[in-house]
Amino acid sequence: MNKKLIAPALIAGGLILGGCSPQTTEQTTNSVSASSEKPTLLPDFKKRLDIYHPVELTADISHLNANQKKMLGVLIDASKIMDELFWKQSYGPNYQDLLNSITDPATQKFTDINYGPWDRLQGDAPFLSGVEEKPKGAQFYPADMTKEELNSSDVKDKTGLYSMIVRGDDGKLTSVPYSEYFNEELTRAAKLLEQAASLAEDESFANYLTMRAKALLTDDYQASDFAWMDMKTNPIELVYGPIETYEDLLFGYRASFESYVLIKDLEWSARLAKYAAFLPELQQGLPVPAKYKAEKPGANADLNAYDVIFYAGHSNAGSKTIAINLPNDEQVQLEKGTRRLQLKNAMRAKFDNILVPIANELIVPEQRKHITFDAFFANTMFHEVAHGLGIKNTLDGNSTVRQALQEHASALEEGKADILGLYMVSQLLEKGEITEGVLADYYVTFMAGIFRSVRFGASSAHGKANMIRFNYFQEKGVFSRNDKGLYQVDLEKMGDAVDSLSELILTLQGDGNYQGVNTLVQEKGVIGKQLQSDLDRLSKASIPVDITFKQGRSVMGL
Repeated sequence: MNKKLIAPALIAGGLILGGCSPQTTEQTTNSVSASSEKPTLLPDFKKRLDIYHPVELTADISHLNANQKKMLGVLIDASKIMDELFWKQSYGPNYQDLLNSITDPATQKFTDINYGPWDRLQGDAPFLSGVEEKPKGAQFYPADMTKEELNSSDVKDKTGLYSMIVRGDDGKLTSVPYSEYFNEELTRAAKLLEQAASLAEDESFANYLTMRAKALLTDDYQASDFAWMDMKTNPIELVYGPIETYEDLLFGYRASFESYVLIKDLEWSARLAKYAAFLPELQQGLPVPAKYKAEKPGANADLNAYDVIFYAGHSNAGSKTIAINLPNDEQVQLEKGTRRLQLKNAMRAKFDNILVPIANELIVPEQRKHITFDAFFANTMFHEVAHGLGIKNTLDGNSTVRQALQEHASALEEGKADILGLYMVSQLLEKGEITEGVLADYYVTFMAGIFRSVRFGASSAHGKANMIRFNYFQEKGVFSRNDKGLYQVDLEKMGDAVDSLSELILTLQGDGNYQGVNTLVQEKGVIGKQLQSDLDRLSKASIPVDITFKQGRSVMGL
């Protein structure tokens, strides 16, 4: 494209530079110009450079043949392109200049983990000198655009998942499809997926890779989402493309590029297979009036466990995902359900290195026996399953829940999944379908998990969901804190709070009640002084906040 655009990131996308005019620039240089002044780490962030515990990301691939191993290498190469694209969506096209300008290796690594100079686990606070606040719309929108301007415009694809909003020389907003805006990168990516398809021995997986390659160049992902839902026997898995909308904090409309390369754990997957069949029954038992559960979740959705060998793009930014529920397409969900992928090796790394130390620091000794990996795995898994419960469209039929709740949609959806996941656990334990442990294991592990997740900050969708739940539980007396600063869970009150919070969230979603959700987020989506003091204790105890990966071809011996 030759169209000139208002630079969306001369101010908001990175360093403040003397002599730069925030007027117009070519689309390919819409971020930050080179500067002779080297950015340095702000003093307050020196203590945060080691909050990520390094983990080597490996898996057993001895059962794979030579072609399959070769294919893994190609999929890793393709994933690196998703990394490039997410950098451009988050920070801007000259991200490599930013990284090269940082002389301290630890600071450079921290910048790389965060995909920019903003600390994702501390409210996106700038940690480098000369950096402005991160724009809520990242690089998806012009820096000078307001929400009101887009809402009142006649832009054809204003709520689109797969387009960038730009401003032309005439001052008007327009949308540019990803396939056009990022054509060079997506063309390279499509060729690699086609190469991987030629190596795939599983026919359904090869078909998915071919269709996904086509989708990258057409922005039509639905057919490949349906193909992905039909894959059942492939030992290798790929989640790939523009998927989640969390990076768009302005509207929650636009999807970020990401990738996961995974190896299926057949033994664990067999253990999980039975649970998806209970979704329709559990939907009907939700503690909410019938109209808020009228939609029928797909009954043929499946659960599987994987070891992940490569993260890229949005999935690798800041806190690392340990479970996936996809696809996000509402029509695919209603017709096919979703697939829930549990990333077992990453989950185990977080449990051993973070959750257990947190429990030893903040949970009363008599309840620490209830902190178990089985409960952590199940709570995480049923969070993903619970995304399939509730409804996807508002009761008035005017829009999807996502469109109605705009930038708050993701936070409320994550909150729904957390709380309905606990509801599912309690129901399945009562039915005798879950046989590992007792309800106290799941409740206490869940409580410890809130402390783990709250450390990601309150700015993200997951962070807001965590704080809403923590503050709601506090109001309902779900937990008490003794004079030693240790927490104890009241099991009966927790059960009651799970039901009442479930009803509140499902009602807000079904009504498409933007103002109600906005009030909930403003009042409860915040970290209080007492909690912050307890979280500071975890930092003083040198408990990592999250993990980061040593990953790639060399780590896997490919």
